[in-house]
Amino acid sequence: MAKGMKIRKDDTVLVTAGKDRGKTGRVLRTEPGRRRVYIEGLNMVKRHQRPRSVKDTQKSAEAGGIIDKEGPIDVSNVMLLDPTDNKPTRVGMRVKDGKRERYAKRTGSAIE
Repeated sequence: MAKGMKIRKDDTVLVTAGKDRGKTGRVLRTEPGRRRVYIEGLNMVKRHQRPRSVKDTQKSAEAGGIIDKEGPIDVSNVMLLDPTDNKPTRVGMRVKDGKRERYAKRTGSAIE
């Protein structure tokens, strides 16, 4: 059974391994079951896509061809950027006033 990830959508993260090491970006979506994150503009892959037409309107038809899109990155290869000083940090969970909150282990400040 997969444990919950500490990286969430719209977090700003630093890539620590792979071809995009050292770059930062915003998390577009997460896949907790596969432990993957998709980061805006990073790990770009090419996909061959067929043109699709929608029956209702022609405006929302998707164009075909070779498109660039974000590929998945393992969550172990990214680190959250501390919102206070924009440096990479590990993330912890603590209970405050009966609610769970994420906090930056570097500074101890709450995230969001």
